[in-house]
Amino acid sequence: MNINTEVNRYVCEICNQSFRSKYYVNKHMLVHTEEIPHVCEVCKTSYKRKSSLSKHMLLHAGEKAHMCEVCQIPFRQNSTLKQHMLVHTKEKPYVCEVCKKSFSQQDKLSQHLLLHTGEKPHVCEVCNKSFRLKHTLRDHVYIHTGEKPHVCEMCKKSFRQKSSLNQHMLIHTGEKPHVCEVCNQSFRLRRDLLEHVFIHIGEKPYMCEVCNKAFRLLRDLDEHVLIHTGEKPHVCQVCNKSFRLKRDLNKHVLIHTGQKPYVCEICNKSFRQKGHLNTHMLIHARKKLELNM
Repeated sequence: MNINTEVNRYVCEICNQSFRSKYYVNKHMLVHTEEIPHVCEVCKTSYKRKSSLSKHMLLHAGEKAHMCEVCQIPFRQNSTLKQHMLVHTKEKPYVCEVCKKSFSQQDKLSQHLLLHTGEKPHVCEVCNKSFRLKHTLRDHVYIHTGEKPHVCEMCKKSFRQKSSLNQHMLIHTGEKPHVCEVCNQSFRLRRDLLEHVFIHIGEKPYMCEVCNKAFRLLRDLDEHVLIHTGEKPHVCQVCNKSFRLKRDLNKHVLIHTGQKPYVCEICNKSFRQKGHLNTHMLIHARKKLELNM
């Protein structure tokens, strides 16, 4: 580990990423070393983060006599159990004096009050970006450390945020919980449903500030804006040719790989681009028409 004295940063010797504190560079190093330094003394299960080990230790804490009778979660203190029971009783005794919204826990009310005050007390030590909630800062820090602590048990793909893992799990379960009330089409992600609804209402909420052209989807606007900026952010790693759209790069890469993924079901001839396959299919359609004449 080196210290860059000019900007007082700690630098990773492997990838040269820099950090403002020794704590963050040590966390980041786990990405390269795959060390799992926090080990349970009872069952020898190991964890990358001390907080994860602390949560795990609750399983072994036999001194915790305070057990929730509803969900069987144990607690070390009776006061914590009482606080937890509000989840089951649906009581919300903590009320916001500004908007009268109620909460089951004091800390949830405290978090909510930050909406009214505009405070963002949790600051990233690496880039100084501030956040209203502590867990949002924690998720953000993973961008700097490279950690992806939320792992899919089915395919082992990892994610920085628990919400991203939850969305990913729907791929394996096949669930599409978000249903259009107009046509009953269902979607895996809520954002996909929201984009779909614009079809029914005819709305195009995303407008180009340069030419005022409107789009139904934000990603379509993002692609369109590149026409005005001239940017070509998608670069071929083989020949360095750049493209405005990712799909155009994907088509180009097939030239280098030699792949022809679009196959004619009639004669098995293959093509690099779907458009070329469609043109080819007209030959078979024409032959079929001639035979029927």
